Amino acid sequence: MRLLEIGFMRPDRLWALWALPGLALLYVVLLWRKRVRLRSRPSNLQLLFPKRRAWTRHSAVACAILSLGSLILAWAMPNGWVEVPRERATVFLVLDVSRSMAADDIAPTRLEAAEQAAKGFVDQLPDGFNVCLISFAATPSVLVPPTLDRDVVKTALDRLTLQPSTAIGDAILAALAARVLIPEDADDADQPAPAVIVLLSDGESTLGSDSATAARKAEDLGIPISTIAFGTPYGTIPGERGGHDPVPVNTDELKRVAELSGGQAFTADSLSQLEQVYQGISRTVGHELVEDEITERFVGYAIVLALLAAVGLVAVGARWP
Repeated sequence: MRLLEIGFMRPDRLWALWALPGLALLYVVLLWRKRVRLRSRPSNLQLLFPKRRAWTRHSAVACAILSLGSLILAWAMPNGWVEVPRERATVFLVLDVSRSMAADDIAPTRLEAAEQAAKGFVDQLPDGFNVCLISFAATPSVLVPPTLDRDVVKTALDRLTLQPSTAIGDAILAALAARVLIPEDADDADQPAPAVIVLLSDGESTLGSDSATAARKAEDLGIPISTIAFGTPYGTIPGERGGHDPVPVNTDELKRVAELSGGQAFTADSLSQLEQVYQGISRTVGHELVEDEITERFVGYAIVLALLAAVGLVAVGARWP
């Protein structure tokens, strides 16, 4: 993970880390000398500092050495990847409204649960984010062009209606084409806001453009697609000739779309799981990784470890071997 990648602005100062194994070795030597002395001349020290406290003393010394190590790393001026909030972006919310979304394996139906979770997702996004709502079945429809008005998006979500067929590839292409509708930011005309596509479906394409080709185009444009496979293997809908037709959720195509576009693939088989997925996506979309100096982080580690060492030493009478 990038969050774990750390570099140093002054790597030449890392030589001081050699002091750590030296101090550890010195402590071990002192321990050995103490044990030899106590074996030859038993004293009341053994009563004052019983063996059961040895682990506390060892832990305190370890924390002290690690605290010094953390300070040395801070001295070397580390830099790494940190999460910072994005001020602006555009989220294309693409929802499947094919007939299979009428399945009631997720109460009250897949579509109604998806609508409810999508409203919560929209409310979680930062105020500066534009949201574009697209529904799709046989053909995609841009219901709400990119806007900052959350109420308009939520009103449109209440008006979704079921239609036949599924065209995931066409839905992706419609989202990419809708980029021209994003309002221009006069302050950042040369740096357009990042965009992401969040696509929810329960099945696979039955017609339209190849979704893999559309996903590769999104990747070329730097627009990742987070896909959500929503439903269970046991969903059914009323059949046209009576009875019920099975409509199990299909994850393969959505997973491939996410991988090809540089996004992430999720699955959800309940409303609560879908809400958790949206919360995770909101966190990812709302933040970006930037490289920055993280010296203060290591100073903080050093302070915490030093406090632990002090508490441990006080607990054993502040006596070293």
